[in-house]
Amino acid sequence: MIEYTKNQVHEVACAFNEHKIIALPTDTVYGVGVKYGNLDDLERLKRAKHRPETKPIPMMVSNVEQMKQVALVDERIEKIAAKFLPGALTLVVNVKDSVDSAYTNGLSTIAIRIPDEKFILDVIDELNCPILVTSANQSGEKTALTSDDVYEQLPKIDGIVLGTCKALQASTIVDCTKDKLVILRPGPISLEELNSVL
Repeated sequence: MIEYTKNQVHEVACAFNEHKIIALPTDTVYGVGVKYGNLDDLERLKRAKHRPETKPIPMMVSNVEQMKQVALVDERIEKIAAKFLPGALTLVVNVKDSVDSAYTNGLSTIAIRIPDEKFILDVIDELNCPILVTSANQSGEKTALTSDDVYEQLPKIDGIVLGTCKALQASTIVDCTKDKLVILRPGPISLEELNSVL
């Protein structure tokens, strides 16, 4: 496993472009991901995590405009994004028809977030493309908070960015596809806070 630091934005972006599976510290917990756009990379990521086929891999983007390339973004989502993103919030939104259904496991929605981690945003900007990132642990096992946790649970991935995670708590997941917002996983941002900006 190749080790990188947060100073090596270009090197990490190159690794993603070379179809590598990379673990990286985020503003919440350690994530592991691949560049969006290659279904073989997605399958390798799922195998590395032993992730069930019923659970699609979330996407990270660097800005709302990039989000609009893959998802249907309405005024309500823009208001939430303006207030809370970048941040520890994952939005479940309706996906565009142009996105291959393999990325959503046939669902009409996709989970997207803009992490509050400059290093990751810089990598995404250099790629000019979203990345598919999920928690860097075996599905169903303890959350990875340190590089040691990643080495223990995902020894066969291609690389890891060393560093610390900021929040040590997974993001709030909110379903934005219904008339009322629905929290799917509680986290640092509450439903009351979300509703307060609408």
